[in-house]
Amino acid sequence: MSAARTVHLLRHGATVQPGLLLGHVDVAVTPQGIADCVRVAAGVAFTQVVSSDLSRAADCAAALGAPVRHDARWRELDFGAWDGCDPATLPADALAAFWRDPDRHPPPEGERWSTLVARVTDALADLPDATLVVTHGGAIRAALASACGFDARQVWAFDLPCAALLTLRLWPDTAQIVRLTT
Repeated sequence: MSAARTVHLLRHGATVQPGLLLGHVDVAVTPQGIADCVRVAAGVAFTQVVSSDLSRAADCAAALGAPVRHDARWRELDFGAWDGCDPATLPADALAAFWRDPDRHPPPEGERWSTLVARVTDALADLPDATLVVTHGGAIRAALASACGFDARQVWAFDLPCAALLTLRLWPDTAQIVRLTT
């Protein structure tokens, strides 16, 4: 069996516009959100930092004091016409259909769940051992779907608040074996 890799996934800090569907829209992170990410990452052993290119993740990654490689594959799900919207203002039936099955009912002009999982799967495969990725809740859930075989409904059961850290221990020669730590 090949050596296992450890990958740390850190969700960006709180944004200046909480409660909205934030996909590819670029919204700033709060100073406290950056501080929370720095505090959480202080206890993590990593050799490199990779970040989504969106500022709410990139600014948190930059504050860690290590060189950062930006990778757009770690962006959040593209909510299309819903990007930046308050969910309470969207058609309830369309939003419910999306949460039930985000692949069959993506947001208007938005990304399908399977597309997000595919790009995160590719990004995850490119990471060496001891990498810290600063990314988004949807991308972390897509990594769980990829690594563990969870479906969309299962990964939404994971509580991933801002500045949440999830560590994956991945064995490349063995399908579906992952160690989750927090």
